[in-house]
Amino acid sequence: MHTTTHTLTATAPARAWRWDNAIATEASTSQALLRVVLAAILLPHGAQHLLGLFGGYGFSGTLGWMTGTLGIAAPLAAVGIVTEFVAPLLMLAGLLARPAGLALAVFMAFAARTHVENGFFMNWFGALPAGQEGFEYHLLAIAIALTVAARGAGAFSVDGWLTGRAAR
Repeated sequence: MHTTTHTLTATAPARAWRWDNAIATEASTSQALLRVVLAAILLPHGAQHLLGLFGGYGFSGTLGWMTGTLGIAAPLAAVGIVTEFVAPLLMLAGLLARPAGLALAVFMAFAARTHVENGFFMNWFGALPAGQEGFEYHLLAIAIALTVAARGAGAFSVDGWLTGRAAR
């Protein structure tokens, strides 16, 4: 008679979230390049919307446009305006790059939603009325932001310095 022994193994408990998960990164130069380029592209837009720099309308004007023209609720619009400025600053420094990347991905998804009716392509040749653009740019920004959220800040970052220091 043959008996079979069954061994039941419990699945490992889910790893608890820890603060260092938000700053975990590797020393990747390509990851650093993605992070810095995304920040450098989005920061001027954030400065327009929050501070009124580069011909922007500042916080009040942008809030009015987002609530009145785009129909976004004021609290969400305010969070978006601040996120569009603060998250790229964090990304430049490589500080809390994972949460900043996630925040920018969500922000850019909301922004893309307002461009869907204009089609996929940017308005490179003026085929659409001035100021109307497609959402292809937003998809690139979302992909880069999600890559930073998934893999971290990369080389030359405060997160990397903190992670290296914590490991010592």
